[in-house]
Amino acid sequence: MRKPLTTGELLALDRQHVWHPYGPMPGRQEPLVVESAAGVRLRLAEPAEGHAELIDGMSSWWSAIHGYNHPVLNEAARSQLERMSHVMFGGLTHEPAVRLAARLVEITPEPLRHVFLADSGSVSVEVAVKMCLQYWRSVGKPAKQRLLTWRGGYHGDTWQPMSVCDPDGGMHHLWSGVLPRQIFADAPPAGFDAERDEAYEAQLRELVARHADELAAVIVEPVVQGAGGMRFHSPGCLRLLREICDEYGVLLVLDEIATGFGRTGALFAAGHAGISPDVMCVGKALTGGYLTMAATLCTSTVAEGISGGEVPVLAHGPTFMANPLAAAVAEASIGLLLSYDWAQEVKRIEAGLRAGLAEAKGLPGVRDVRVLGAIGVVQLDHEVDMAAASRATVREGVWLRPFRDLIYTMPPYITGDDDLARICAAVCAAASAG
Repeated sequence: MRKPLTTGELLALDRQHVWHPYGPMPGRQEPLVVESAAGVRLRLAEPAEGHAELIDGMSSWWSAIHGYNHPVLNEAARSQLERMSHVMFGGLTHEPAVRLAARLVEITPEPLRHVFLADSGSVSVEVAVKMCLQYWRSVGKPAKQRLLTWRGGYHGDTWQPMSVCDPDGGMHHLWSGVLPRQIFADAPPAGFDAERDEAYEAQLRELVARHADELAAVIVEPVVQGAGGMRFHSPGCLRLLREICDEYGVLLVLDEIATGFGRTGALFAAGHAGISPDVMCVGKALTGGYLTMAATLCTSTVAEGISGGEVPVLAHGPTFMANPLAAAVAEASIGLLLSYDWAQEVKRIEAGLRAGLAEAKGLPGVRDVRVLGAIGVVQLDHEVDMAAASRATVREGVWLRPFRDLIYTMPPYITGDDDLARICAAVCAAASAG
């Protein structure tokens, strides 16, 4: 057994060799070393700002909805590990994947019927785009190759997803001119309760109508635009998109990777609008934050169109597709979520965030404060000073990860009221410091 590394040794090796997300090499800020995690707390290898543990206000990028080290999910992983950790999915199948696919069909909107299991959210979007393009080619309309979305979106860091992220304000503007050229509408009117905007509706309709012959799909994040800016929009926008897509013969893709599994107060954000897409992507909270897995669901119309085409297969097959270990934990995570009144817990968190973040409205430099479901956002009128804001949250005993002009929280659903109050205090402290 290898000798454990000291914290100093680990950080030295980290700085030499490990490239962290959205950062330079080597990093400019020293990361905190997490030794273990349980419930909503991250235990540090060494105390930071006087705290040996930090309350996790991020659900590990919105995925750990049940918190950490949950006995139900631990048992699902342990039990599956004793059977097999992995087997290829080409020509083989297994119970965890079949049960998961059936459960996803059961809980997602009608008429989604078919499930392609992928490695990550970004890959699930790649698969969704491939499905849409291949569908139209298969039914004799190969010119329908482009995508339409609205500004302010984020769909992942691989190639096709980058092409439908915001081309100007987003993190992928570096690749403008190289990525496929998609069609962008203005960002939807801000606010979950925003009133109908007839001018905006006309713009969407005109864009889709003008490009209908070349449009394969419209793809959006429903109700909440995540990493593109944490903006909320009205469910009415989704109903309009469904209507327009039907009218002009365009597929509708909903990216529910961040919004799925209850985060916005509905099991899936499409439920706020009472609509169903032709293709839906899910990920992040799918496995409760335990393992990487995502899924792309589609209707029978899409599946049968592809399967009856000149190339009657969806030519995509990640090595770890339908990984049994991840599938078993995902199915257990969904079962755990549905075993209690998750909607009431999300409402409780929403109320706590509204109360706790109210004081941020009066802070200097705060442009907006918004809350929806288990999502709380404070938007500044300037870029966040990441170092100062991070120190402020850690001093409060909380882990947050601000970006751009946003300090936000997406806590696990099991977060208690006292811990929720501390998270809100940390958000306010970061807004004051950042």
